[in-house]
Amino acid sequence: MPRDSAAHPLVIGHRGAPGYRPEHTRSAYELAFALGADAVEPDIVATRDGVLVLRHENEISGTTDVASRPEFAARRTTREVDGTPLTGWFTEDFTWAELATLRATERLGALRQSSASFDGRFPIIRLRDLFAIIDEAADEQRRLVRMVAEFKHASHFAAQGLPLDELFAAELDEAGWGRGDERLIMESFELDVLDRLGARGIRGHRVFLIEDAGAPVDLALAEGSAAPSYDDFMTEAGLLGLAGRVAGVSVGKSRLLGRSRARRAARIADGGAPTLGGAELVDAAHSAGLLVFTWTLRPENRFLSARHRRGTARSAFGDWLGEFSEVIATGVDGIFVDHPDLGIDARASFV
Repeated sequence: MPRDSAAHPLVIGHRGAPGYRPEHTRSAYELAFALGADAVEPDIVATRDGVLVLRHENEISGTTDVASRPEFAARRTTREVDGTPLTGWFTEDFTWAELATLRATERLGALRQSSASFDGRFPIIRLRDLFAIIDEAADEQRRLVRMVAEFKHASHFAAQGLPLDELFAAELDEAGWGRGDERLIMESFELDVLDRLGARGIRGHRVFLIEDAGAPVDLALAEGSAAPSYDDFMTEAGLLGLAGRVAGVSVGKSRLLGRSRARRAARIADGGAPTLGGAELVDAAHSAGLLVFTWTLRPENRFLSARHRRGTARSAFGDWLGEFSEVIATGVDGIFVDHPDLGIDARASFV
């Protein structure tokens, strides 16, 4: 029987192991588990024929070679996604058979030459392929490994006649995962799709992703300017309001590293309830019965807080262990990392 790791927090391979291989490829996911990740996080989008594929966004010019493929030149278009006009190639304009001919490229290749050196070597994969990868990793390593499935642009896809919750339920059945189990965590920046997943009886924790600014798209579509902002959910009352509706929240690391203090002060000045940050946020969420995850811990200077940068090269590793440890010290339940081995090392060093 697979064993579960008691280590805390969970180390989640963010799109696999994109620090070493192009994100969302079979190689990236397999390497993440080989490096010790407790879970991996796929971003889920849909094709025109209703196949769920793994890409950072539904616009794929930055993560595939589609722009160099003359047979798809006419598919380039401008489309509004979540209120923002984007120009490029979109998964919902392709069948799976067409997307299967593309090859993956590393989205942060300018910073990650080692990962980008694998550009063009791997095809993109479907959600059903990742189910099989997870089952294989669990069997080979004899431990419980998880999927943290992120549903991207759910309202947009629903408007295209591609409801991600319905398609996901069908994929679970196809993969033999039934209605889901302890291996499954589901997350989204939209509460509506999380509610629909729960209504379908899909088991597994549902986690609300929190942006650093703005408001959830689904609520903005329903309520307009009256929609609550992400900051509104990061108050004591906001967290208590989420209790029972979701199992946890997942916040950008800036909310744990003190960079939200100015926004907190501004809300107080405007007479609003103060937003929470750092260990105070984690403690309040735990008191409300909510888990707390955070994203994304990366070692390069480009992504580190100023106090943890070393030297001037953006791609060079800074004091990543210091920043990772600072985040872990807040008491979070899961960390998303691009280099799973560094996350495992930080967790071990902190303990």
